[in-house]
Amino acid sequence: MISELKNIDTEVFLFLNGFHNSFWDFVMYWMSNKLIWVPLYALLIYLIIRKYKQKSIWILLFVALLIAASDQFSVFIKNWVERPRPCHDENIGQLVHLVKNHCGGSFGFFSSHASNSFALAVFLPAFLRNKIRYFTTIALLWATLVSYSRIYLGVHYPGDVLAGAIFGAGFGYLFAFLYRLFINKFSPEKP
Repeated sequence: MISELKNIDTEVFLFLNGFHNSFWDFVMYWMSNKLIWVPLYALLIYLIIRKYKQKSIWILLFVALLIAASDQFSVFIKNWVERPRPCHDENIGQLVHLVKNHCGGSFGFFSSHASNSFALAVFLPAFLRNKIRYFTTIALLWATLVSYSRIYLGVHYPGDVLAGAIFGAGFGYLFAFLYRLFINKFSPEKP
């Protein structure tokens, strides 16, 4: 069963990774680059501070803890499972389309990019969906595109990305729940 799932994952990866051209190489490379999103993160921080004033300190602290937990858990799982990235897989490595010849670390299960982006996409709507129309949809679409870029770039199998998205969304829900508990216990105002 596990072997069959790996074969399906490999076939789907090769299919998706096979659709490439110079335009999408450029787009997906930047979609996956963490620094390109700094202005977006700055805007979200500004909107949270503007709307929540002093309470924004707690929201941003929970965001920092959320990303640290999501990221470190994904790294722990990568080092525990030790599944090679597609670009490091000796069976298919020569078939993988890489952009800028960048492959990343040895192991890929599960994707930190997918985990972290879905953690944010699930956590932040609790605070911004009333401020920005369709924020939840936009956040989930953004997380999906960032996650897909990892397959396009040849550094993650679809299963790596799917597992990262599921765990990241779980972390997002967990931290939103913990934030509500924290605020209800320690704040005289309603969350």
